[in-house]
Amino acid sequence: MRIRSLGVIDDAVVELSPGFTAVTGETGAGKTMVVTSLGLLLGGRADPALVRIGSEKALVEGRVTMPPGTSAAVRAEEAGAELDDGALLISRTVSAEGRSRAHVGGRSVPVGLLVELADDLVAVHGQTDQQGLLKLNRQRQALDRYAGDGVAVPLVKYGEAYRRLRAVAVELEEIVTRARERAQEADMLRYGLDEIAGVEPRAGEDVELAEEAERLGHAEALASAATAAHAALAGNPEDPEGIDAATLVAGAHRALEAVRSHDPALAALADRIGEIGILLGDAAGELAGYADDLDADPLRLAAVEERRAALTALTRKYGEDIEAVLAWAEQGAARLTQLDGDDERIEELTAERDALRAELGGLAQALTDARTEAAERFAAAVTAELGSLAMPHARVSFAIRQTEDPEGVEVGGRAVAYGPSGADEVELLLAPHPGAPPRPIAKGASGGELSRVMLAVEVVFAGTDPVPTYLFDEVDAGVGGKAAVEIGRRLAKLAKSAQVVVVTHLPQVAAFADRQLLVEKTNDGTVTRSGVKVLEGEERVRELSRMLAGQEDSETARAHAEELLATARADN
Repeated sequence: MRIRSLGVIDDAVVELSPGFTAVTGETGAGKTMVVTSLGLLLGGRADPALVRIGSEKALVEGRVTMPPGTSAAVRAEEAGAELDDGALLISRTVSAEGRSRAHVGGRSVPVGLLVELADDLVAVHGQTDQQGLLKLNRQRQALDRYAGDGVAVPLVKYGEAYRRLRAVAVELEEIVTRARERAQEADMLRYGLDEIAGVEPRAGEDVELAEEAERLGHAEALASAATAAHAALAGNPEDPEGIDAATLVAGAHRALEAVRSHDPALAALADRIGEIGILLGDAAGELAGYADDLDADPLRLAAVEERRAALTALTRKYGEDIEAVLAWAEQGAARLTQLDGDDERIEELTAERDALRAELGGLAQALTDARTEAAERFAAAVTAELGSLAMPHARVSFAIRQTEDPEGVEVGGRAVAYGPSGADEVELLLAPHPGAPPRPIAKGASGGELSRVMLAVEVVFAGTDPVPTYLFDEVDAGVGGKAAVEIGRRLAKLAKSAQVVVVTHLPQVAAFADRQLLVEKTNDGTVTRSGVKVLEGEERVRELSRMLAGQEDSETARAHAEELLATARADN
């Protein structure tokens, strides 16, 4: 990884070993920024406070080796990314204003893609994950993850039935509890539908009536105008000496017709004037018919206005025009049918609810059986791991129980409470030594014991659901002495099948690493390119001595550091 302008890190390159890499350094030197950087590459939250003061943006770039054809490689290629000689280049920038951008394989991608890739690439664990393991739902999730398809398959079916039951219960409760409101709604719908049915509006009728009212209201003016126009075109019988348009056009046509044979251009004009004469005759005929047909009946006008008033009363209540009123009536009729069928619907929903509850009870029982079987195997595997972590007499077990609830589903002949993940309450128990009763790890485990239980759980997961890389951020907190040596030994064993990166303050753990990185600040308080370096030989002995005694040159500490390295090399 290359890290620029992130927290105390100005510009640094972090080279991680394929096996076990330990990241060490003084408190506040910036070790946590290494974890934060990897978190950003894996789609973690972009906090602008991480950007180094005075910089416009922080940048983290990583090169992840992955064989072609793996699920992560396929998902990246689907997003348009290109692998570079079997490696995927990932970058993430965070601006001081809070904007974040991600690139995978040279292609700009949503940050969500980084989260998807992370599930298949890296498992990150820190002290917050230890606290998360204390929560019962996290313990159930861990057991379900270990159980695999044995729990996953019935859990999918259970989830579908659970969601449908919730939807049925909500609808049934709404119908029953809102019966009065629904009855009032039905009454209002009936009133509105009856009112509309009484008027019997037609689509577009309001527009037609408006046009007719306009015509009837100006009947005299329209008739006078039509008569005057007709006289101008075809003549007035009462004024035989008058000159009209038709007579003038006919005269013009006759004059041209007499000489049309002498010039084709004049013949064309004669034809056009002949057409004008025909059009004038048609227009004059239509004007005469219009004047004869025009209805100036005041009774008809009154009837039209009365009908318009009735339609206006509907549009004031049910829509802006008659089209909208008719649409309201159609929707209202459908809703009324639904409301009138409440009793029948209640019967249907009640029957479906009872059937779903019975189905859910059977699926919850299947989940309980699968978890119980997996819990025995999981507990045995974790207990075996604790034996190699200086807890040889510790025993881990699971308590799987249900809470009785008369409103719940039937599991094992009892009505029990249920939720989206089943009816089981799963709790991880620890008996740290013989004779000690199993107690919840939240109450019965010290900080060091909790660190080792979590590590044991992760090692067990590594055997059933492996990822290429594991990152542990000071999960060895609260551990020392022999237990710390055993943790280092177990991490080295895990590193034989996966890449393991550990941020640690324990020399007993760091000594087992294939590569040890030291993070150190310069005099101005920054971590530069030379501030993250690989320790070898004498430099590694000096750092382990510092971690042991706080003194790099202590002969006693140096002897102990060399002994730790020798022990680690002998194990490997």
